[in-house]
Amino acid sequence: MTNDPAILSFPQPRLGQVGFTRQELQRILDLYGRMVAAGEWRDYAMNFDRDAASFAAFRRTAERPQARVEKRPANRNRQGMWTLFGEHGQVLKRGHELPGVLAPVERRLVKLVDG
Repeated sequence: MTNDPAILSFPQPRLGQVGFTRQELQRILDLYGRMVAAGEWRDYAMNFDRDAASFAAFRRTAERPQARVEKRPANRNRQGMWTLFGEHGQVLKRGHELPGVLAPVERRLVKLVDG
């Protein structure tokens, strides 16, 4: 490697960082896209830490998230590594499987589309 300031090394992934698998992210983004089409969500943010990965969906960018899905592998053997948080930070659902945790948002989407 040279000491040329114009050459940057490719950043390496942080060790121990929690992330989403491709299938998990596909499931979350599919729901996000349908909520955008229903006019409920307009923006999202993802955060990847050493302990947890989270996906937050916003009605407007400047607000707090309307829903947040968190993957925390340390809770895998307890209440499940998936948690769905509401707009005010309350826990709406916990579980071992992502589809079950996303079910309350899916039901809300069905009500929005049908009603």
